[in-house]
Amino acid sequence: MSEVDWIAVDWGTTALRAWIVGGTGTALGPRRSDRGMAVLAPEDFEPALLDLVGEALPAGRTVPVLVCGTAGTREGWREVPYRTVPCAPPGGADAARVATRDPRIDVRILPGMSQSRPADVMRGEETQIAGVLAARPGYDGVICLPGTHTKWAEVSAGEVVSFRTFMTGELFALLSERSILRHTLSDGDWDAPAFTEAVDAAIAHPARFAADLFALRAGALLDDLPASAARARLSGLLIGLELGAARPYWLGQPVILGGEGAQADAYTTALGGQGVTVDRLDATQITLAGLAAARGQLRQEGS
Repeated sequence: MSEVDWIAVDWGTTALRAWIVGGTGTALGPRRSDRGMAVLAPEDFEPALLDLVGEALPAGRTVPVLVCGTAGTREGWREVPYRTVPCAPPGGADAARVATRDPRIDVRILPGMSQSRPADVMRGEETQIAGVLAARPGYDGVICLPGTHTKWAEVSAGEVVSFRTFMTGELFALLSERSILRHTLSDGDWDAPAFTEAVDAAIAHPARFAADLFALRAGALLDDLPASAARARLSGLLIGLELGAARPYWLGQPVILGGEGAQADAYTTALGGQGVTVDRLDATQITLAGLAAARGQLRQEGS
């Protein structure tokens, strides 16, 4: 790899990822740590970063470090105020410099985005949106970013017009790990027909959601409902409930989905069942593309 040019960092609540970027633009990584924002005091962020990338830093030279995610929250390294929609995803000019002790790093944190009505916020996903727009210049439509807290964003003319957050991933974790349903589910095979049927049921009859949840437990007790089918149905009910509420975003709109793995596959299947053609982009690649776009803006400014 060529000499280190800059470092890209995605600092989330539970994890830290960093990429070493060379002068040719090649990114090595990610290097991963479980030292997310939630377990760090402000004074712990710099040591956590150096533990991860310190050995790659050259002596006698300062390396730019660009950070997205929850490191910019009130509880993070330094609070960086949100930008309010409608606006373009925050870029390098919006990043806030953080004071550091080590002269080898120049750290800047990108702000998140906020919305007043209905109240909503994001940190980290705005950088993925910037990455989508870098990959699909001129795109007007909807971006879906599945995760613990899934984001739906409408973008037009390079700006985020509005967005909504759904706690679907967190609800799935709570119900599958903490509720009575934990005795009913498994991590085994995936029952695709059960998933699709549950998506359709939740969209058609959202008021039955709580009753349909308990039916998973009763089905296991009375009808030997397989654990794989119960897990797929739980996922389908939750994603279907989300799709019903997010219908104004995806109905009749082009949709780009940023994600990979089983969760992104589930959203693609669920949307496909509603007649939506999904353009899939890799979540890691759009995160890096968004950080690279911000770095390019700073470079143009001579920073």
